[in-house]
Amino acid sequence: MFEAIRSNKRVAQVILAILIIPFAFFGMDAYFSDSPTGNEIAKVGGTGISAFEFDQALREQQDRLRQSAGGQVDRALLESVELRRVVLDNLINQRVLALYAAENRLVVTPQQLQETIAAVPAFQEDGRFSLQRYEMMVRAQGMTPANFEARLAQDVRVQQIVSSVGDASVVPQASAQRFLAAQLEERRIRELRFPAARLAAEVQVSEDEIAAYYEANPARFERAARLQADYLVFDRSAVEQGIEVADEEVRAFYEANQARYGVAEERQARHILLALDAGADEAEVARVMGEAQALVAELRAQPERFADLARDKSQDPGSAGRGGDLGFFGRGMMVGAFEDAVFAQDKGQVGDPVRTEFGVHIIEVTDIKPATIKPLDEVREQIVAELRGAEAGRRFAELAEQFANTVYEQPDSLAPAAELLGLEVRSTDWMSRDAATGPFANERLLNAVFSEEAVQKGRNTEAIEIGNGTLVSARVKAFEAAQRLPLDEVRERIREDLRLERGARAAAEQGAAALAVLQKGEPLAETQRPGEWGEARTLQRGAPGLPAAAMQAVFAAPAEPLPAHVGVSTVEGDYVIYRIEAVERPQIADSDERVAAVAAQYSQLLAGRDFAAFLAELRQRYKVEISADPLPAS
Repeated sequence: MFEAIRSNKRVAQVILAILIIPFAFFGMDAYFSDSPTGNEIAKVGGTGISAFEFDQALREQQDRLRQSAGGQVDRALLESVELRRVVLDNLINQRVLALYAAENRLVVTPQQLQETIAAVPAFQEDGRFSLQRYEMMVRAQGMTPANFEARLAQDVRVQQIVSSVGDASVVPQASAQRFLAAQLEERRIRELRFPAARLAAEVQVSEDEIAAYYEANPARFERAARLQADYLVFDRSAVEQGIEVADEEVRAFYEANQARYGVAEERQARHILLALDAGADEAEVARVMGEAQALVAELRAQPERFADLARDKSQDPGSAGRGGDLGFFGRGMMVGAFEDAVFAQDKGQVGDPVRTEFGVHIIEVTDIKPATIKPLDEVREQIVAELRGAEAGRRFAELAEQFANTVYEQPDSLAPAAELLGLEVRSTDWMSRDAATGPFANERLLNAVFSEEAVQKGRNTEAIEIGNGTLVSARVKAFEAAQRLPLDEVRERIREDLRLERGARAAAEQGAAALAVLQKGEPLAETQRPGEWGEARTLQRGAPGLPAAAMQAVFAAPAEPLPAHVGVSTVEGDYVIYRIEAVERPQIADSDERVAAVAAQYSQLLAGRDFAAFLAELRQRYKVEISADPLPAS
């Protein structure tokens, strides 16, 4: 079973994507032992899921979202009902899989577990498993190796289930061939467009029609509630503005960290490369090394010939034409043995031959740039910014608490908090819920500023984190409730809407009439068409070149007889007739590599579908009861 898992990694990955919370952190013991809190929010097959488990899983998922977004995640998302529902749903999925594994006595042998751990890149050094690194990283997660291995064993058990479900999703080659052929089918078309805008220009709309439309559609002409607000932004930059860094601090930091401001030594070298395969036999190695030794002896006797010999003898196409010159380079830019030789030689010295994976090198160091330290004046601003940032980090939490307390304790004005922390009171233009920008694009802040507390009572909002450690408090300075716009203000908009609506209707009527004529095999009279057919173009089913509805209509049309005609209304109100003039269906060979790729992708889709159905069946088998609702955000 374990070999099957390893040979079907793509299928396992697709299915495991359904399970957001990693199994490695939830062992069998965690599933079936009592929680320390005893406060159960759900039961699955008679086993409890505690509030402690839910809170832990929620925190871990929030941390993963922060890490994946570089720390810039809307707090409203992290506290949303949707995220909490996903976490609970996945805890239930994990539990039913654990129950199924236990019921079917799925086991993981010590050898399987050992192979799994040894294959984890994070536990390796230089490509090999490191016991010391493994134990260090496991203990850094607050676990013992035994505890980690017990939990990992559960992960492998689940993969066994995943593999057994995924292996059942087999796509016949013939099906994959037909699907690929359909995706690659091409159709050559021309289009005839009936533009709604041109027909709309001829439409006359009366005042009575405008008034009737206005009365029949009151919601379309309602302006949403809107407000203007003052607000304060408190973030790391606000703290840094008030921090002064003394020259003595800068100099002390510079002297204590001079290694950070140094420029490493660089060397210029030239070489002659004699090619030698890594797997060459002893005789070939001896021959090439002998040739290299002869060149070294010749160059030590006549060093001025290096460039000429490099052009004549070197098998490095990149440098031979330059007399073997490689320019200046520092440590870490060349392969290890070559680099070690360069940095061990004196200037002007021709060293002994050096063998690398590329062959045998004869090397001469031609120049040396010694390591240097940048002067203080050159790095002063960098040091000041670093010291100011570090001090801001130390002060931020304390000042953030002062900011939050001040806007809360003095709710009638933002001025006290602004004066205390040296902040600028900023103002917004009119904004509604559906047209908020800047910090008010944050859902929590927007809800707070439109709340009754802020609108009716005129109080500051609480200090709300809008992401990346930034706090905002706002205060409403003007508010207008939702209201219906007066007819005079929307009259021309209504007139244009009615004209376009009727223009689209007229376009559809004329287009449908023309389509009926064409589908009978008759030509269109000049009066039946708005212009000429467009230029011919070729479409491929798998590479949409038209809107979805048009692509569907074109490729759903019968391929015989040709030409065939279909008609589609566009979102702009135009009506378009497409004439299909030619159909090209490719012949797909059994050996075509694309067939295997299509079959693999389709198999993954089927595996995901089958696994979702399998989970649904397990949730029915192991009765799920929600005993406490964890979903409302706390």
